[in-house]
Amino acid sequence: MTGRLRVAVIGVGHLGQHHARLLSTMDGVDLVAVVDREPTRAKAIAEKYGTAAFTEASDVIDRVDAVSVATPTVTHVEVALPFIEAGVAALVEKPLAAGLDEADRLVDAAAGRGVLLATGHTERFNPAVAVALPLVSGPRFIEIHRLGAFPERSLDIDVIFDLMIHDLDVLLATVASPVVSIEAVGVNVLTPRIDIANARLRFESGCIANVTASRISRDRVRRARFFQKDSYVSVDYAAQEVEVYSLVPQNGGRPVIHGGRVEVATDEPLRRELSDFVEAVRTGRPAGVTGRDGRMALSLATRVAEAM
Repeated sequence: MTGRLRVAVIGVGHLGQHHARLLSTMDGVDLVAVVDREPTRAKAIAEKYGTAAFTEASDVIDRVDAVSVATPTVTHVEVALPFIEAGVAALVEKPLAAGLDEADRLVDAAAGRGVLLATGHTERFNPAVAVALPLVSGPRFIEIHRLGAFPERSLDIDVIFDLMIHDLDVLLATVASPVVSIEAVGVNVLTPRIDIANARLRFESGCIANVTASRISRDRVRRARFFQKDSYVSVDYAAQEVEVYSLVPQNGGRPVIHGGRVEVATDEPLRRELSDFVEAVRTGRPAGVTGRDGRMALSLATRVAEAM
């Protein structure tokens, strides 16, 4: 594409309003509409970012080149599929769909129409993750904690698909090996759905990952640690900090540990994700996190849920 990109945001609640905020400021992008089934919310966000408000997604299909879908998970297929079938590129927030059958419908439709489909796994665009991933090679043990306070937003899915799926996606991007076994436990505390969960994943390579996710913690923690031969990589997602330590041999003496903090150029992960999506639409390259990537993360999350 060579002209300005016409984009709409479908669903401008807790997260979608930030999609609208960022897209409204991007060079070469026209935020032509926001859509929300709450007319008051749609109007307020539209006025804030200088665009038009609608309550039905179908009203904007012929007005856009791309859409960002940030509606509740159970509506992802019904919202995104008509756009894909009309040839409109779509970024769908994680999880890609409410189930694997629905995810397959989106992925297959995008492949059949030759339409770009991206999944909103924002953590993959965290600058700290981008710096750390090239430093991770053949990890043997991985420990990840994602703990947060009870959120003031929709909880239509349990913590595995709400929070842990971010880390499952990162694991799939770092450990090039199939998952051969899963042990998992989950507890519903404040909602009818699972609010805290732990999973232990064993990969065919022998790597073991211990992943904990909670949305009922007093402390806010988002940290991953990768242990591999002769080195250790630590990622603080929230602070966007990376530390690397390596065991360095010494001639005739004991090895010494060298390392420390690695420079990270901080940035808003969602802005990077949306910029990647816009560039992918313009150039025709795949998105940084494709629909198939989103389907793979959903599949692994489903296996974790079934292991409970």
